[in-house]
Amino acid sequence: MRAVVTRVSSASVEIDGNIKGEIGKGFLVLLGIRHDDTENEAKKLAAKICNLRVFSDDDGKMNLSLDAAGGGILVISQFTLFADVKSRRPGFTEAARPDTAIPLYTLFIEECRNLGHNVETGEFGAMMNVASVNDGPVTIVFDTDFI
Repeated sequence: MRAVVTRVSSASVEIDGNIKGEIGKGFLVLLGIRHDDTENEAKKLAAKICNLRVFSDDDGKMNLSLDAAGGGILVISQFTLFADVKSRRPGFTEAARPDTAIPLYTLFIEECRNLGHNVETGEFGAMMNVASVNDGPVTIVFDTDFI
């Protein structure tokens, strides 16, 4: 699994002209699922992101977790995170097909909620307009092959 996590002041996702999910301060998570990812990886990634300490404390140091900062999470499915860009036209053979990806996407969201976070989402497979106000900016890339 891969996740691009951006610390935001606000973020929202719109589908067919309607806001599907929105948060104030928190994390915008673009989540990519590879064809061989597992439930264990989804749980591990959720815990890693939910416990990430990148919010400023009273001294201005990135020391607070999402929970301590009172933030939410907006999760957007993003199969293009597994694009093969060897040629000018990307290939997506590493990305999981929906029968594998949807349950893992759902599990990731459930794990974040079980850790006590307010989680908003887009819609798997939908054409979405995602807006965010990046805070910092602070953007961190996670790959379960390396955590």
